[in-house]
Amino acid sequence: QVQLVESGGDLVQAGGSLRLSCAASGIIFSVMGWYRQAPGKQRELVATITRGGSTVYTDSVKGRFTISRDNTKNTVDQRINSLKREDTSVYYCKTTMYWGKGALVTVSS
Repeated sequence: QVQLVESGGDLVQAGGSLRLSCAASGIIFSVMGWYRQAPGKQRELVATITRGGSTVYTDSVKGRFTISRDNTKNTVDQRINSLKREDTSVYYCKTTMYWGKGALVTVSS
């Protein structure tokens, strides 16, 4: 059974940085990703990464978000720089149909 556990969510000031981490156990699939859901909005894709390190980012986070992966530790991280208030969301780790429970990131002005 696949389990995904996110960590690193926090309350941060706008302009700050944060690193989210996702620890995966069970069958590890090639593509893993981060999604987010802001209050009152639909969940959206943030970034994905393949086992080989190929990445895809949604346009709104390009240049500020960096997804990375450690295949030996089965972790997927998301580094977020220059945080904006609109980055306030619950961030979820996902692989195929499996989701983590999410990590809350709140950005204050």
